[in-house]
Amino acid sequence: MLDNIREECGIVAVCQLSSTNQPVNVSSYIPNLLLDLQHRGQLGAGMSSYHAQRGSLIKTHRDLGLVERVFALHSPKKSRAIVEELSGSLAIGHVRYATSGKEEDVNLAQPFERIHGKKWKWFSIAFNGNLANFEVLKQGLIEHGYHITYDTDTEIIMHYINRELRGDTEIGFAKLCDSLAKNFDGAYCILFLNAKGEFFAMRDPLGIKPLCYGVKDDLLFVSSESVALTRLGIMQYQDLEPGCVLIAKSHQGYSIERYTPCQKKAFCHFEWVYFSNVASVLNNRSVFKTRRLMGRLLAEHEDLEATAEDRIVPVPETANIIGSAYGFKRQVPVIEGVIRNRYVGRTFIEGVTRQEVMMRKFLPIPRLLAGKRIFLVDDSLVRSTTLKSLVQILRTYARVKEIHIRIACPPIIAPCFYGINFPTSQELFATKFPLTKQGDFSKETLAQMAQALGADSLRFLSIDSLTKAIGHRQHNICLACLNADYPTPFGTKNYHQQLQLP
Repeated sequence: MLDNIREECGIVAVCQLSSTNQPVNVSSYIPNLLLDLQHRGQLGAGMSSYHAQRGSLIKTHRDLGLVERVFALHSPKKSRAIVEELSGSLAIGHVRYATSGKEEDVNLAQPFERIHGKKWKWFSIAFNGNLANFEVLKQGLIEHGYHITYDTDTEIIMHYINRELRGDTEIGFAKLCDSLAKNFDGAYCILFLNAKGEFFAMRDPLGIKPLCYGVKDDLLFVSSESVALTRLGIMQYQDLEPGCVLIAKSHQGYSIERYTPCQKKAFCHFEWVYFSNVASVLNNRSVFKTRRLMGRLLAEHEDLEATAEDRIVPVPETANIIGSAYGFKRQVPVIEGVIRNRYVGRTFIEGVTRQEVMMRKFLPIPRLLAGKRIFLVDDSLVRSTTLKSLVQILRTYARVKEIHIRIACPPIIAPCFYGINFPTSQELFATKFPLTKQGDFSKETLAQMAQALGADSLRFLSIDSLTKAIGHRQHNICLACLNADYPTPFGTKNYHQQLQLP
């Protein structure tokens, strides 16, 4: 359960590949594709499209709020009008959650468009990720006379692309991506379209963030997650390999080029643990199967014997599969003892206590839980504020007998500089407790941590078990927030700078 952690952004694209078929308004696909990625961002949404016969060759529509609001999906007439206004043969879309910049500034909704008189310099971009060397990149631009308006990664990326496009000679997209990669440190998936109807999708050399693509009915689809493609019936999709760029042109097909060697991979483990839709397959590994195996492995290492009073209660909703697998393995009943109100978001509720806010978000069912020993299963433990409040509610409102917390992710002991919004060690729950020389927590310390949460016991899944569940070799997964072993130089540098702070 992530406590006020801002999720990843989501990006999508659609391009008509052939000029021989009937023209298709690909923009009509974008809102539904973004709906499938709504879990990756709820602050804003938008779309840019290209149309060769339109006065404004690129047109962008973006706003704050959910996809339904931004594209007026509640009103078919208004929604059709938006889609028709952005009609085109090539389009990109974005849902945003802020990891940098102000949350409530409509100018920060993506895509970002840069207008220019030359068509190959007029472009729009959508971005998912986080640049660990943001401050260095920003300062470099300022020293070259740039004015930074919004203070976001996307603005920095836009300026760097603009720099690469300077002069009178067009640059190949593979060369452009290679130049960007030489400057950027961190995680980045970028979608780009220009006023010539050209498009590219690039994935960073480590592949920290996911990106996949597929083709159906002469249309190329690109998405942060496969769930958006399978919803269209595309089962033969591919992951874009790290260090590769997919290049397409409206009505002229597509190709894949490697812009830089992939010497190592660093897939973000949190994509499987929390971020991604359970129906998605990332880097050829099912999110559903990964979470199910996490639950089984968590049960295999359980040190408390089951009793007739035991009940497994998953924290909704990302822990549901984990909790079910955990209970099945232990042969203990799994109950939906905590109901989540899906209509309560991140909105601040003024004039009420933290417990009242939590009761509006999570409602326990006392008749199922009273007098029981429950195993509260969650996907992750970051700041602890939400989980601590939930434990308190379970004790006082649901009158449970014992609460044993089981976390299907190892303790988070270091900040993330690649897109997850826990950028400082001080805000992490686990950093308040001492590690052993082996880099884990002793039984005594786990007891202290449980007491701090108001629980009777606390257990975490190990790093070895997590990587086993994901199914990739450990050296191909970014585990920096679990072991402080960062895959990029600026990740390490930023962490060491934090350690030196008072």
